[in-house]
Amino acid sequence: MFVDQVKVFVKAGDGGNGIVAYRREKYIPLGGPAGGDGGNGGDVIFKVDEGLNTLMDFRYQRHFKAKRGENGMSKGQHGKNSEPLILPVPPGTIVRDEDTGEVIADLTKHEQEAVIAKGGRGGRGNSRFATPRNPAPDFAENGEPGVERNLQIELKLIADVGLVGFPSVGKSTFISVVSAAKPKIADYHFTTLAPNLGVVETQDQRSFVLADLPGLIEGAHEGIGLGHQFLRHVERTRVIVHVIDMASTEGRDPYDDYVTINEELLKYNEDLTTRPQIIIANKMDIPEAEENLVVFKEKIPADIDVFPISAITRDGLQDVLYTIADKLDQIPKNEKPVEEQTERVVYRFEESEKQFEITRDPDGAYVLYGEPIEKLFKMTDFNRDEAARRFSRQMRAMGVDEALRKRGAKDGDIIRLLELEFEFID
Repeated sequence: MFVDQVKVFVKAGDGGNGIVAYRREKYIPLGGPAGGDGGNGGDVIFKVDEGLNTLMDFRYQRHFKAKRGENGMSKGQHGKNSEPLILPVPPGTIVRDEDTGEVIADLTKHEQEAVIAKGGRGGRGNSRFATPRNPAPDFAENGEPGVERNLQIELKLIADVGLVGFPSVGKSTFISVVSAAKPKIADYHFTTLAPNLGVVETQDQRSFVLADLPGLIEGAHEGIGLGHQFLRHVERTRVIVHVIDMASTEGRDPYDDYVTINEELLKYNEDLTTRPQIIIANKMDIPEAEENLVVFKEKIPADIDVFPISAITRDGLQDVLYTIADKLDQIPKNEKPVEEQTERVVYRFEESEKQFEITRDPDGAYVLYGEPIEKLFKMTDFNRDEAARRFSRQMRAMGVDEALRKRGAKDGDIIRLLELEFEFID
């Protein structure tokens, strides 16, 4: 089964918790704090494996979670960092954040890696908080939560040449005779339900990758037929080979087929019309084809290459393959990602992320939310009074008290932060 678009959820590992511990060795009075830091959580990394050509591995498993870091230990020992979770993907994979639409990575080369979700930092043990004023702190940090993301993963096959054309014009037969690919071939529309890749080698030892894309029909760019699902795979090709049924075995005019397919490519992506295009006039073994070819050549621009062939009898194949190889020799491989990223650094004022926001619930309680304050909450161990007091001081420093007063909070009002409820004391 060919899978080229999936949605998954990934979560990086949380950091391990720091611990509260003290030195207890004999003959060492007042040994002091000795709680170690927690280990870092594992990252979620996508890595390109050129042996894959589909996103099938993401079809049945949609949730991926990296391991959390190990908790800190006594005697100042650091918890073990967690190993990253490495997920193999095929070349040509584009990873987007589903919630924001941001392109996180465009992976095209073998063994290329991208960190998709960053693991949480390990919490600090109590030895990290020792000061002359408080030489034996009785609190430690919890680990930082790992990043969670909903992803949309899309595959755009990386092929040198893309075969396009109406259903049943002979694309599958062509790729089966010029390469080792074995697509299903039958005399009904949409026999090919997924792209087929084949490696073609010419007699002068040049080779290229050919992609047979399922048949396009009129309206494919709007979602009609199967073409809209696979038009994205044409985007990475360097040469487009347009296969036309010159014998008109299904009653369609060859020139109308040529115009219709090019209009669909134009409406999907204007850039596709700038790609070199080679026309293959297929089924020339049928008597009516010769007469149709003469009329067809009169209607198209003179500078467009048209190669009469018969995929069944294999007549004319070598000339086509040599021409394709010559075109590819003149066109450099497109190393630039599909979604171009600006490398110029623009210095401008960017408003920093707000530390917190305040809303009110229907029962009148004030609700605090926001990523920075929620992360601070999750990294606080409320089982220890000293840690709770530290959290209170940090909130005051962030300006929470002042903001609540401006919103009209009075002494004794209920304040909510995630699952925590506390009273406002003015």
